[in-house]
Amino acid sequence: MTDTLHNVSVRTQANVYFDGKCVSHTLTLADGSRKSVGVILPGTLLFTTGAPEIMEGVAGSCEVKLAGEQTWKRYGAGESFSVPGDSSFEIRTTEPYHYICHFG
Repeated sequence: MTDTLHNVSVRTQANVYFDGKCVSHTLTLADGSRKSVGVILPGTLLFTTGAPEIMEGVAGSCEVKLAGEQTWKRYGAGESFSVPGDSSFEIRTTEPYHYICHFG
């Protein structure tokens, strides 16, 4: 599980989605790659993707249903799930879920 990211630039303005139920900050690493770190508050949200994403749980837990799937899968801290580009996923939480989103 990633607990520290070194040599990054942080975009100080937060990305706020779903009336504040998801708040993140965009990071740019020294090699030019981007990530975001954030928190999803309790609720059920639908996200769409442009690029492929790997969502890595840092704290809390969630359930995820990828586009086209019928089953919810549970993920906790130290676990991750992949989402294809140009797709979507539903995520539901009953507690704050802290994450790192790895783009690309």
